[in-house]
Amino acid sequence: MADNIILSSAYLAPVSYYRALAGSGNALIEQCDHYHKQTYRNRCRIMTGNGVMELSVPVLKSGNKVAVRDLKIAYVESWQQVHWRAIASAYNSSPFFEYYRDDFEPFYTKKTEYLIDFNMGLMEVVNGLVGIKTPISLSEEYVPTPSACIDLRDSFSPKNPNLEEKTYYQVFDQKYGFKPDLSILDLLFNMGPESLLVLKK
Repeated sequence: MADNIILSSAYLAPVSYYRALAGSGNALIEQCDHYHKQTYRNRCRIMTGNGVMELSVPVLKSGNKVAVRDLKIAYVESWQQVHWRAIASAYNSSPFFEYYRDDFEPFYTKKTEYLIDFNMGLMEVVNGLVGIKTPISLSEEYVPTPSACIDLRDSFSPKNPNLEEKTYYQVFDQKYGFKPDLSILDLLFNMGPESLLVLKK
């Protein structure tokens, strides 16, 4: 029987994150922890013609200890336009971008108030397209050491990507070689319906 896991909320999380999600029995997404800078909670890594690029969602902070569920997205700058242009430019020549672009583009035209809602909305779309059927729920309180599930809340970090990720076709691999553990978008746009097979290898 697959294990139950708890994960931090993430913006278009890396392949390793979705590998854990696809292989679990149930997943709890932590929304009661404090927001930390430079994590996948509000950033992702994509592969562009100029190499790996980080995209970061700006957030409004009101004090030092803000729960992720209370974190609001900032719209002072036109970050949505910047992100979508970067994604479209990076993956326009990938095999499946045209198939899936309409599923993602609305997230970069409408304004979502809370980061947790933005992240969960994207996760729902990704899971539907990839075929991940793991039941997912949100935490109701912060538990420092959960006993009913495997704690993976601090297991995924942009500073320490999983370099052992299984290889798959990437648009720029002839130029840069395979780049592991990029955003799930990289896997989905490059591998399409085979994404789930890659996650379960």
